[in-house]
Amino acid sequence: MAPPHPEPPPAGSKPELIQRYREVAADFPTMDLPRWKRRTGSSNPARSCGVLGEAKEAASWLGEQLAVYAPRFTTEAQRDTTHLARLVNSAAERLESGADVSLGFYLERPSYLSLAVVTCSRTT
Repeated sequence: MAPPHPEPPPAGSKPELIQRYREVAADFPTMDLPRWKRRTGSSNPARSCGVLGEAKEAASWLGEQLAVYAPRFTTEAQRDTTHLARLVNSAAERLESGADVSLGFYLERPSYLSLAVVTCSRTT
């Protein structure tokens, strides 16, 4: 769990967002996490790790993650399916060339989504 945003959601925010902020703010100080995970601005310690065999498979995973979180992106432009498809296609091209891919999106406060796929070479 990431630390709560320093400011609560603005008045008029969705009730579920306000409730989630309250839960995060109440739970965070008591959580048993290493210090570096508590630092303001650090990435969310929840993560998904795995080994994907092909660039297309990794780009597909990235697309799945974007689809899950897109409804929570802060802007309509970021939620646009054409924009998301371009991100996935670009990621596939970069991964195929051996480059890494790192994306980040602000979600409804108090969250930030960071996605990364790292290319690793195999040696035998």
